Amino acid sequence: MQWFKSPSFFPFLFALLALSVYFFNAHRPASRAPEMAEESSKSIYDFAVKDIRGNDVSLSEYSGKVLLIVNVASKCGLTQSNYKELNTLYEKYKDQGFEVLAFPCNQFAGQEPGSNEEIQETVCTMFKAEFPIFDKVEVNGKNAAPLYKFLKSQKGGIFGDGIKWNFTKFLVNREGKVVERYAPTTSPLKIEKDIQICGDRLEQ
Repeated sequence: MQWFKSPSFFPFLFALLALSVYFFNAHRPASRAPEMAEESSKSIYDFAVKDIRGNDVSLSEYSGKVLLIVNVASKCGLTQSNYKELNTLYEKYKDQGFEVLAFPCNQFAGQEPGSNEEIQETVCTMFKAEFPIFDKVEVNGKNAAPLYKFLKSQKGGIFGDGIKWNFTKFLVNREGKVVERYAPTTSPLKIEKDIQICGDRLEQ
């Protein structure tokens, strides 16, 4: 134990501790605080998507509008009622700065299996949709569209952030901020009051 009493022991110990702290800080994961701050400062206008024909669309084109963003499917039990009510809302408020943005997704029981061309024909002829239909996307998992990663980060669900089913809806205000998220079973017409408020009292 003579080494413990050596005058050089404590300087050596402090040097060892300092070296340990240095290596700990150098190898620990970087803080996500800057990343989260950057994410929260974004709006949907920072994203670009593809339309149903494969053309690039910057969502900044919808700047100043109230948006309802929906993942849709053609063969779901919720399809008929949702398309009908989305059409009703769109027709009622489109001239006042309201848009429905529909994103086909086949991740839920394979209920949107068609190609983009087949989806477009179905929604236009069978469901009479006049609002924009975009490229088929994934909304969950590692291949989720960047827009949907952002939407989920802004408004999580009751049992986690993942999209649970077809026709999950996100309401976006005129500044491009996500203000509310609605479950697949929430009918579009039940969102009408929120759309009016979000749009500074759109006329009924």
